[in-house]
Amino acid sequence: MRFLLALVLLALPAHAADEKVVAGLSHDNIGITAAFNGSEVLIYGAVKRTAPEPEGPPLAVIVTLEGPAQPLVIRHKSRKWGIWINTTKVRVASAPSYYSVATSGPMESVLSLKTDVTQRISVPTAMRAFAGPLEVEDARPYTAAMLRLREEEGIYSVHEGAVRIVEDTLFRADFSLPANLVEGDYKIRIFLLRGGEVLDSRNAAIAVRRVGLERWLHMLSREHAPIYGALALAIAVFAGWAAAAAFRLLRR
Repeated sequence: MRFLLALVLLALPAHAADEKVVAGLSHDNIGITAAFNGSEVLIYGAVKRTAPEPEGPPLAVIVTLEGPAQPLVIRHKSRKWGIWINTTKVRVASAPSYYSVATSGPMESVLSLKTDVTQRISVPTAMRAFAGPLEVEDARPYTAAMLRLREEEGIYSVHEGAVRIVEDTLFRADFSLPANLVEGDYKIRIFLLRGGEVLDSRNAAIAVRRVGLERWLHMLSREHAPIYGALALAIAVFAGWAAAAAFRLLRR
C-alpha cells in the first residue's frame, strides 16, 4: 500500500504543490465623498517556491476585480406605431456592478476554456444564471448587448498583458476604478497558472463605503425617508428664498 502511494505522489506534477502565490494590496478600503472621482488600486505579489522552477509552459497570472453583484433586466426595444417601446426582456439573476480582468498575456494562451468555465474568470462567465424562465428563444443577443454597453462605459474591461511579471517571481497589476462605484465589498481574485490550469489562487477584498456627509445623507434616505424628504424640501425652499432675496438686493 505504501509503495502504491509513493508511486502516485511521484506521478503528480512537481509544480502542483511547489508554487504558491502570496499577494498584497495598496489599500483595502476606499471612501466615497462628494469630491470622489475614482481611485487607483495596486495589487502586487510573488510566487513562493519550495523547489526550483519547473520546466514546461511559462508562468501566468490573472487578477480579477469584481464589484457587488446585482440582479439585472435587459430589455429590447422595438419601433411600433411610430414610437420605441420595450417589447421583450431577459432577467439575469446576478451580474457584477463592476468587473475588470488583468492578465499577464493573451487570454486564449494563459487560460483554458475548462478553467474559465469552472472559475468564472472572463467577463461573459462572470454573470450568473438567468432568473426565471426565459421569455425569448435566444438570450445571447441580449447578454452580448449588455456586455458591449458596459464595456463602452468602462464598467467591464479586460486588460491583456497588464500584469507585469519580473523574473517569473514578482508581479503587479494596476486597476483604475471609476467615480460611479457602487457601495459594497469588491472581491479580488489572483490566479497563478501554467498551461491554462490553475496552480494556486488567493482572494482579498476592498471595502468601498460612503464617508462623512455623503454617508449620513445616504443612511437618512434609506432608514428615515420621511425625514429625508422633509429636509430636502426645506433646503429647496430656503434656496429659492435666498435666491429671490439676493436678486432683489441686486436690483436695488
